[in-house]
Amino acid sequence: MISFIVPAYNEEPLIGRTLAAIQAAARETAEPCEVIVVDDGSTDRTAKVAGESGARVVSVHYRQIARTRNAGARAAAGEILVFVDADTIITPSTLRATLAALDAGAVGGGASLRLDGRIPWHGRLLLLLVRTGMRLGQLAAGCYLFCTRAAFEAAGGFDERLFATEEIALSRALARQGRVVILRETVESSGRKLRTHSGWEILRMMSAVARHGPRVLRSRERLELWYGSRRTDPEPRTTGGHGQP
Repeated sequence: MISFIVPAYNEEPLIGRTLAAIQAAARETAEPCEVIVVDDGSTDRTAKVAGESGARVVSVHYRQIARTRNAGARAAAGEILVFVDADTIITPSTLRATLAALDAGAVGGGASLRLDGRIPWHGRLLLLLVRTGMRLGQLAAGCYLFCTRAAFEAAGGFDERLFATEEIALSRALARQGRVVILRETVESSGRKLRTHSGWEILRMMSAVARHGPRVLRSRERLELWYGSRRTDPEPRTTGGHGQP
């Protein structure tokens, strides 16, 4: 069975479409599956929309993505774990390629990444660097990461000391268990962080990570891009029926 694990914090506007895409992709494969939304202390209708969309909701209050994803893995019953962010759209072709890679002996991996909407120049440059690094380093983007349960448990799951880059740490840990692949097939994630944060803000955060390394990555307060107050996206994605744009 495939367990789709969706961590979410105040994702009412986007999560309905994400879950619909997961369910449509799963139907195409005809594989048994479950969808688990791990609601990490949302103050909006995220949990309600998830339940109405057919997902099982697990409630936690961590405000830390690594712990939230691990909570979903503990609740999951599947032999295959697929972690999908609440603002990310997957396709049937990407899921089919995921299952084919695992059938061919891979222990885990990710997909190529694209972002929705208008992306400012600094965001396009950052996305190019991220894509190149993912491909060369066989590193999965956090918005879509898959693995076998056996490899996930052998790797120790997501590193709960980290508030960011936990997907990179897990990709490296999975690579010690076997082959990790980055698919050519894509997923589409929200570009809102790059639209709502200036190039200077992003550069300042990246510089802090480069200077101080793990100290920054282990501090929620120093990671504004991920844990700061949600800013209004000038190009919100519509949901196709759930939530508000």
